[in-house]
Amino acid sequence: MTDFLADNNLCGQTILKIVSRGNGILADILRLKDTVPPIFRLETKADVLKYGDIIIDLGYLVSSDAFEAKIEKDPALLELDNEVRENYLELLTNFYLLFESVYKYVTELNKFVEEVQEGTYIQMSLESMLFDKEGKQLLTEALYLYGVMLLLIDFHIDGIVRERMLTSFYRYSAIYHHSEAHVDDVCKLFRSTGYTKQKKAASYPVDYFARVSVDSLYVQMVIGTLRSDDIYNQIGSAYPFPEHRTTALSTQASMLVVSLFFYPKVLISDNPMMREITDKFFCDNWVVPVFMGFHINLIEWWDGFKAAKLALGNSIENARVKQIAAEKAPKFEFFVAELGKVHKDGVLTEENILERATKVINLLRDCNVLLRWIILHGIPIGYESVKRTRQVRDIVIVDTKFSATKVLNLLLLVAQLEHKIKELFRKLLDEKRQIWNEYQQEAKERVTELSEVFSGNKPLTRIEKNDNLCRWLETKSAQIGSLNFDEMQFSGRKIIELIRAFEEMLEFHGLESKVQVKEWVHETVSCLHKMLRTGAINEDKLVMVQVIGDLGYAWGIIDNFTPEMQSLIKDDPSTVSQLRAVFLKLSSAMDMPLVRIGQVKSNELLVKVSSYFSGELVAYVQKVLQIIPESVFSILHQIIYLQTNSIKELPTRLEKEKVKEYAQLEERLQVARLTHHMSVLAQGILMMQTTLVGIIRLDPKRLLENGIRKELVREILKTLESNLIFGKANSTKDGALLKSKLQAMAQRLEGIKRSLEYIGDYVNSNGLRVFQEEFSRVLNFATEQECNSFTKAKILNFQSIYQSKEIPIPLRIVEQSNSSNDETFPSITFIGRLANELLHLTDPKTTLYLTATSSWYDLKSHVQILTPETFSVMEKAIGITGLTGLDKVVCFLISENLQKIFKTLKSDLVKSGIRDSLAKTKSDLAPYVKIIPQPVKEYTNLFSRIGKGNANAGILFTCFQKIGQLQLIRRRVQYQLRIAASFHAKQLSECVSVLDGLLADATLDGKATGSCLSHDDDFALPYETVTYSEPLGLYDPYAKIYVTVSPMNNIPLYLTLFTINHIHKLAYSKSVGSLICRKLSDPMDGMPFAISLSTFFFQLHSSKLLSFITKMCQYMNSVIVHCSSVSQGPQQPSKDDLQEIGAAYYLLHTLTRISPRKDEILACIRASCPCWDMIPSMISSVI
Repeated sequence: MTDFLADNNLCGQTILKIVSRGNGILADILRLKDTVPPIFRLETKADVLKYGDIIIDLGYLVSSDAFEAKIEKDPALLELDNEVRENYLELLTNFYLLFESVYKYVTELNKFVEEVQEGTYIQMSLESMLFDKEGKQLLTEALYLYGVMLLLIDFHIDGIVRERMLTSFYRYSAIYHHSEAHVDDVCKLFRSTGYTKQKKAASYPVDYFARVSVDSLYVQMVIGTLRSDDIYNQIGSAYPFPEHRTTALSTQASMLVVSLFFYPKVLISDNPMMREITDKFFCDNWVVPVFMGFHINLIEWWDGFKAAKLALGNSIENARVKQIAAEKAPKFEFFVAELGKVHKDGVLTEENILERATKVINLLRDCNVLLRWIILHGIPIGYESVKRTRQVRDIVIVDTKFSATKVLNLLLLVAQLEHKIKELFRKLLDEKRQIWNEYQQEAKERVTELSEVFSGNKPLTRIEKNDNLCRWLETKSAQIGSLNFDEMQFSGRKIIELIRAFEEMLEFHGLESKVQVKEWVHETVSCLHKMLRTGAINEDKLVMVQVIGDLGYAWGIIDNFTPEMQSLIKDDPSTVSQLRAVFLKLSSAMDMPLVRIGQVKSNELLVKVSSYFSGELVAYVQKVLQIIPESVFSILHQIIYLQTNSIKELPTRLEKEKVKEYAQLEERLQVARLTHHMSVLAQGILMMQTTLVGIIRLDPKRLLENGIRKELVREILKTLESNLIFGKANSTKDGALLKSKLQAMAQRLEGIKRSLEYIGDYVNSNGLRVFQEEFSRVLNFATEQECNSFTKAKILNFQSIYQSKEIPIPLRIVEQSNSSNDETFPSITFIGRLANELLHLTDPKTTLYLTATSSWYDLKSHVQILTPETFSVMEKAIGITGLTGLDKVVCFLISENLQKIFKTLKSDLVKSGIRDSLAKTKSDLAPYVKIIPQPVKEYTNLFSRIGKGNANAGILFTCFQKIGQLQLIRRRVQYQLRIAASFHAKQLSECVSVLDGLLADATLDGKATGSCLSHDDDFALPYETVTYSEPLGLYDPYAKIYVTVSPMNNIPLYLTLFTINHIHKLAYSKSVGSLICRKLSDPMDGMPFAISLSTFFFQLHSSKLLSFITKMCQYMNSVIVHCSSVSQGPQQPSKDDLQEIGAAYYLLHTLTRISPRKDEILACIRASCPCWDMIPSMISSVI
């Protein structure tokens, strides 16, 4: 019979591919379990209220039409549903493909079993496959892997969450509704089982496993094989002693436990078989490691099965548990003492390892068996719902005197010894030929020298010349020299003959009394023995150490020892080098999933699976070693305090009399002591050699730097989130409070930066670079998450380019509703809270912006609230990245308000009443050079006719005011960025400015010649330039397209009437040089309103703006003519009319200064209003 796994054996290759694919699916389950979208859990009240109407379970399939109709009728639900589809469809597809891959796996397995039974594979049957060593391993693994897939999915992804994701996928992905898809079958397989980590049905998971039936004969034969055979040949090789039988069979015991759920009849009623299984596999253990951190406690899982519970009862009786625990307890001290002896210098060396290997391996075997039992049975495994589970564990803890520190100490000693043994054996295997040749040369030289002694050339005391013995020794020397390493079998027999010959030489020639000769011969024989042992070295011992040292069962559980590990490191940082051996020992857990993938020669799958498990192990190593960066930062806090508050910074020049004052010897000594302690901690982690964990090379230097970065991120977040917390939006406006918070934050962050620079040399890290990178990453991530509120296509936490698995940003996303307050928006991060505070402080209803001082003042008290200095302090606190992020949030807010305006206008202008009124108004005002009598009264009536019964006018006014307010904030941010760039990046700023100019010229030239710049990927320079120009402040916030809109009629006329209706509230004040409100009871700030008009019309074609200017000039001309006619009579023009002219004039005048189209505006004004230049003198009496 050919090799079962030979390339030409179709049957073997088919089942091998199925099993390897199963291992890949298990890795995918563990990888995806951490990416379940939180909204599908519906854990919070907010999520239920927001998404509860669109995310439902599989009950949707019963009433899908009614459900879809409900969503279609509600525009808000429809928009939210589309948003969820856009954001989560890709992730839902990944989960569906995972679930479908499990279904396809069991389908292919059933098909394979059916083909084998039908004789598709010549000379192959289930019986013959189970007779083959590889065949029975693969058949049993295939069933076991399917069971593990089902258990892991149910354990890590709640049933109701699975149903919601499957339902959403079914709704959103029409592509999978064709006949070849398995959506219905997948939904049936993975509908909720009712299992939770706190509750489990008595017969679980029997019904779950039976949803897709597996051939009964195949299942029974697998159970029979697992029950009777040692399929991995562990008893005869790695665990020859009877007391280690359950450990030797532990792997197939796990497989048997899972396989029995496919044939529950044995668990329920087959008492003899269950008794046999329990006696063979579970006579002294009851906790079964299933797969990579998933464990089954048989006391709980067999509690609902009569025969299984009865059979297990003998193993978990109090007396039996006490007996087992009593046998284990004294072994701890004994093994620790024995390991201590072996660890002594000189006990294990290259010279004597071969002699002591068997004894040391036996010791390691006993220690690992003890560790396995105590770790599995002494530590809680998940939620213990059965009372008996807790009782048995309590007995184990008391009778073994369980101590995590004691167990960890034994684990450390065992891991170090295993690592040392492996290194010695690897070195011997690598240098086997060289060592053998050295021993051969030494033996030959000794025999040659001895022959010279008997020849008389090198006479020794009382040694007579003996020519015959001399010739005999020369012959033996030649024989030793002729031994060939490549012919080890022949050379071995020859070496044995030589050893006997030398022993006989001492007897026959009476040389035993000659001490010198006897010693010479013994040393020669010793060299020959070493040649024998060296020649016999192979990988068997290395493999045995690897097998008995397996720590895969502790994957996940080992986390319970993390506090003890960290305590050891904190007390003695050099312990890290000892823990390295434990981490390498833990990597053995990856062996089993990768073996079959390696055999099938699928490099892509091998890299994918090994990358995941290696990454998980590296993450755990980082978690354990994170105590060093934590300790470094606890010391750093003290250094920061001393650097910030105690130690004065030395000036460039220092007077002699002040040297003592600046010396501060005590403070500097304290800093030196703290620095030394910190360097010792850092040295501890750097002592760990570069280690290959799976396929990831673990560099201690990078590990330390990542740890420091992780702590730095926490510290930065703590500083930002604790300082950027403000009162309610309706609280008193206090710009000084914001400034003081920003100053405190800037001082704190500067202290962190200075201290990181200071300790850089002591922890082998570039402190300034680390600070700048992590500070920018935190702010960029916060900005990105804040901007998610404004976009439909959201960037989820794990999808962000700023988020990292190694150095995560634990940003608290807290949604804060703005309730009915129009000042602010619902913020979720500190960047949003800062933007909200700026909006609150600069609210146009309560403040006035003065261009002359670039500051905001309280409308009533005239107290300065926000000044340019505040933005300067803000730049010091949150840096260029923070200001850029704030600017981005403000941009989104402007865009949101503009969209609201256009949406409102679109709905208003299509209403028949408003449309007809505007048409009539348009005809009444035409032509626009026409003078309207009684203009103030007439225009007021016109607007009231349009706005009658229209509640949207107030919304429009609020949005316009908000846009102007946001643009002013953005202008201050842009100015601060520009100033910072001129100081810190002058050359870069100038280069980008020149490049912007060149690109603008090229664009204009292209338009003139009809050959515009290419927008292909090959010419991405204009887009890349933006990423530089915005942080440098090289942009005009007023000259930006925020939204794209479709053409609408009558916008200029509507906005003219709207503007005239609101400038009644404004009057120009010469003392402040700005438009202010006429009455405090009707507040309004003119500057934001003018800026909002400029921004609004910049989103439209320039003709719309010029039409608006023309109509505004018509109104102003009409008011001027009206005032002139009044002044010619006995009366003088009213103050209100003159203020009306002044408000309109300075509104248009402001537009000529701030608008990007100011030249066109001014030309239009001069053409439409002939007396434009005379208006200031006309209204001088009222300003």
